Amino acid sequence: MLLDFEQPIAALEGKLREMQQLALDSQVDVSEAVTALEAKIKALKKETYTNLTRWQRVQLSRHPDRPYTFDYIEGMTSKFVELHGDRTVGDDKAMVGGFADLDGRSVMFIGQQKGRNTKERQYRNFGMANPEGYRKALRLMKLAEKFNKPVVTLIDTMGAFPGQEAEERGQGEAIARNLKEMFMLKVPVICVVIGEGASGGALGIGIGDRVLMLENTWYSVISPESCSSILWRSWDYKEQAAEALKLTATDMLSAKLVDGIVKEPLGGAHTAPAKMIDTLKKTLIKTLDELEALPAEERISQRIDKFSAMGVVVE
Repeated sequence: MLLDFEQPIAALEGKLREMQQLALDSQVDVSEAVTALEAKIKALKKETYTNLTRWQRVQLSRHPDRPYTFDYIEGMTSKFVELHGDRTVGDDKAMVGGFADLDGRSVMFIGQQKGRNTKERQYRNFGMANPEGYRKALRLMKLAEKFNKPVVTLIDTMGAFPGQEAEERGQGEAIARNLKEMFMLKVPVICVVIGEGASGGALGIGIGDRVLMLENTWYSVISPESCSSILWRSWDYKEQAAEALKLTATDMLSAKLVDGIVKEPLGGAHTAPAKMIDTLKKTLIKTLDELEALPAEERISQRIDKFSAMGVVVE
């Protein structure tokens, strides 16, 4: 799938393939022209992806070929054992989690899973969890705390499921309880926005000692489309909304709402999934080493202080 701003790059890459095929068919030496075109493509890619607008980064965060939660878990770990159910209502398929071995360290991974095709997306409810999904996540966090294992959450959701049945079963209470309990977890907690980080649906598994964002992701109280529909009664102003929301990783880091940005391969995580997964794995290992060196009481104190300092009060 090509995004609109990727069209010029794709056109040059098409010419490059034609040139290479021509050289193969006619045995003509076009190595200099190929080298020059490759350099031009590389320069255009760097210029394009370095100067993306906020809306363009939102588009990249939703690319269907980006790695999802299970892709990261399967690529970074071994011996993954998925755990199911909230022990009250059922097993929410949008929220997944379980223990896995990360470079010799047992870690509890929890995250939202969207699904690759139409059938999977319906099965996973497009990554939008119900209250039982957040209660399952909390159950797994408490299990990790019981066995003194760190927690890693992978955030990728358009928001918590907004249906009537979700509200009837206590969507707001489930998310609020997660916020309270995650502040007090005695084990290290790392939260990573790997795609979309929308509203309370993201925040429900987003309280940690370190909150990281991949380079081409977004984190906000509302999506650009929903913001546009509220302010202008139309989705046509989503680009302006994205600019006003300041929802990119760079914006969040500047506002001290996240602790770091994980670099993506040039062109986005979907262009080199294996490289992206390896980069995140190294980042998690390094961060866990830092956090595990701190006493639990100090981690909790720093966690509370960090989130308490967010926001601006004007008297």
